[in-house]
Amino acid sequence: MSSFQQARLELGAQLRQLREAAGMSGKELAERLGWQPSKISRLENGRQSATEVDVLAWTGAVGAAPETLTELRRQAGEVESKRADWRHWSTGGMAATQEDVREREARTQVFRVFEPGVIIGLLQAAEYARHIFMSVKREFGATGEIDAAVKVRMQRQEILYDRSRSFRFVMPEAALRTKLAPADVMQAQMDRLLAVSTLPTMELGIIPFENQLPSVPLTGFWIFDERMIMVPTRSKEISSTERADLDFYAKVFEEYHKAAVYGEEARSVIMRVNHDYAKQSTN
Repeated sequence: MSSFQQARLELGAQLRQLREAAGMSGKELAERLGWQPSKISRLENGRQSATEVDVLAWTGAVGAAPETLTELRRQAGEVESKRADWRHWSTGGMAATQEDVREREARTQVFRVFEPGVIIGLLQAAEYARHIFMSVKREFGATGEIDAAVKVRMQRQEILYDRSRSFRFVMPEAALRTKLAPADVMQAQMDRLLAVSTLPTMELGIIPFENQLPSVPLTGFWIFDERMIMVPTRSKEISSTERADLDFYAKVFEEYHKAAVYGEEARSVIMRVNHDYAKQSTN
């Protein structure tokens, strides 16, 4: 068991002890916090990382002492630090990691995402996602069932249909042509992009090969509302809430956004790529 998973389990066990000491059931605590009961279970059993915000709400609901809050917030901060290091999270269970991402997304209203070489996770078809997780498992020695990770990633996509959210996604054509799965799977992935591109919550931009890129696409990045940016690197996930970082990535996003095409033009690019994968499938 990784140090990340051990730390998450220990924090969950302490949260459970606090709840039980307060004489509350998981359902009662969930009602008091306005959470789903399943979140209580996931946190207590180490299937999801408790954030400092979660710890603050939990200890307040059960009437924990101030020194307990201080210690648990410290532990939550350490768990978050380990979670950001892919060498830890990859051995902490891929499905559990997807639950952490899902929780972050649930707190977001406006998404701005640029990905240069992979289909954005919220847009992935199941079989494409399966091949991504197979790659993660092979490269990092990740633990956990791939089927479980795929299931949670698909559940994450339910948020796309929430009309109170806004999704601004941009990918260069190269991301569509980066062959991370067999041609028939890539075909299905293109079909998925065509389907979600018509959602009322969705603004899907594709930068065709013939359009000039505004800058070198070194990494992808996610902007969550106006509160946080996340940049995945090869070995860890870098996040920041600093205003200067938010402004910088917002500016970069708008540059890529202007280079992209949308609506029928974007779908034409996707269909062109789909056609090329279809020819590969028949060869």
